[in-house]
This record gives sequence, C-alpha cells and structure tokens, in this order.
Amino acid sequence: MHAVRRAAQRSFCSRRHASTLIVAEHDGVKLTESTLAAITACAAMKPITLLVGGSACKAAAEAAGKASGVDSVTYVEASSLDHGVAEEWAPLVVDLAKKGGYTHIAGAASSFSKGLFPRVAAMLDVAQVSDVLAVESEDTFIRPIYAGNALATVKSEDPIKVLTVRPTSFEKASAEGGSATVAAAGVDVAPAGKSEWLSEEVAKSDRPELASAKTVVSGGRGLKTSENFAMLDTLALKLNAAVGASRAAVDSGMCPNDMQVGQTGKVVAPDLYIAIGISGAIQHLAGMKDSKTIVAINKDPEAPIFQVADYGLVDDLFKAVPEMEKSL
Repeated sequence: MHAVRRAAQRSFCSRRHASTLIVAEHDGVKLTESTLAAITACAAMKPITLLVGGSACKAAAEAAGKASGVDSVTYVEASSLDHGVAEEWAPLVVDLAKKGGYTHIAGAASSFSKGLFPRVAAMLDVAQVSDVLAVESEDTFIRPIYAGNALATVKSEDPIKVLTVRPTSFEKASAEGGSATVAAAGVDVAPAGKSEWLSEEVAKSDRPELASAKTVVSGGRGLKTSENFAMLDTLALKLNAAVGASRAAVDSGMCPNDMQVGQTGKVVAPDLYIAIGISGAIQHLAGMKDSKTIVAINKDPEAPIFQVADYGLVDDLFKAVPEMEKSL
C-alpha cells in the first residue's frame, strides 16, 4: 500500500505546476548573498516564495520583497527562530510547505541548512538533494560526489523536492528591482523545547566574510603553529582578503574551525585564492578548486595543490610570504 501511495503522489506531482519555498537567511536587515544565489538557482521553479523568520524580521522581509526574481515573501516573527535552531524551524517549514502546496523547498547550502533540511526531508518522507551545482529541469539536478571528483545527474520523483544549492555555483540575484508581495504567515509558532540556545562567540573582523570574499588567503599544516598562522593576517590585510585554513590547520589548533575551507568546511570560489603551506588533499580541493585564479606556495614540488594551481611557487613559505608582503 505504501508503494502504491507513493506512486500516486508522484503521478499527482507531475501534473502540478512548480512552485518553490526558499528558506531565507538574513542578518535582520537584508538577505545573505547565499540566499540571493538560491533565488537564481530556483528561477526555473517559479513562482518563488521566501520564508523569513525571527523575532523582529519584518524589516528583513520587506528588503527580501525587493529582491529580483521573488514573487512573494512570507514572514514569521517568533523569538524561537532567532538562532537558526533546526528543531524549531523544521515543523514550521513542513507546515507552510504543506499548506502552500509547494513542489520544491530550497535553501543555500550552509551550516543552517545542513541542520534543517535533512529534518524537513525526513518529516516529508522524501529524499534530499544536497549541494546542487546546476538545475537541469524541475526534477533533475547536478550535484558533486566523491568530494567533487565526479558529478551526478539526479532525477527526483518525490512529490516535494527538498534541495540545497551551492551558492558559489550561481550568480546572485539583485537585491533591488523586485516588487514581491510581503505578508505575515499568520501561523502560531510554539517553541519545540527540544533544544536550548545558550550562547555564541563570534569573532569580529574588518576583513571580508570568507564565503563571499573576492580574495582568500589560506594556510595549512606547513605553518606549524598558531603564531606562524597569524602571519597570514598581515598579507590578508594588504590584499583586503579573508583568511581560510585547511582541515589539518584547524585540527592542529592553529585556527578556529569557522575558517576551514573544504568538503566539511566552507566552499569558496573567489577571484583569487592563495594557498600557503597547503598540500592539497582532496577534502580541501573540494572547497576551493572553482576559484578563478589559484596561487600555491609549498616547498614540496610534488604537492597535489600544484595540479590545480594556475601559479605555483616551490619555496619555503617563511621566506616567500614576507617577501610577498614587502612587494605589495
């Protein structure tokens, strides 16, 4: 009976017109750039509705209504949604998706969506399609497998497609020029109470955000200590760059894990990526190989990083980096 029911659902889905609910991320005032990329990714599954949540999110919702490509914005003002706790968000997303009859639920691939979307997919009894790089049609998507070394074309037959998109693979929709309708969702949100938000420690920096920076300077195991890792700050300051790190550097305690670039960290695609003392493990390459220009500095001429680098310097980084700083 279950198989028959699922088949009927799929048949019904194929006759429905596409419509997408995008779970938006914002800073209380405006949408994040990753959400703007998700809007572009879902252009083939219009109309698009943005879901904005938080205790005081009306201003962000009104800003979201101006984004190009958005047809409507629904917002829910509730303090339980403030910190992106997945247990609080999942029931709301599922409820609105069912009431709205959406064929797609989407969001940018991020730490927030990695906690939320698997729960949403499980509650809807559908399979999630993660880290989409391209949208072929309403039911067919391209995503990476094997740490980005191969691409899979995935066709989903589920009645509701739940997907996350890789922000660096899509142009960002304009934050201005749209005229979407903006309205409160009109639902009561009761705290689930399964998790409690305690606190957060945010490192404040004048440098660009790692995920969206045009230039990234990353360090690896070759820097050896946290004191040596700090030398990248001076170089990054001169280049107006964000600072990233390999997993090896993070695991050894040289820097915090929010700086990690790679398959289990952040995926970046800046105009310029400078890899210093990074060997180039597959896990790291998966997070940066789409950068427009890659510069590698490593004393090992056989380091895998040179296979993807546009420019490579085989030299001791403790000699090369200070010389680079002086020349800037």
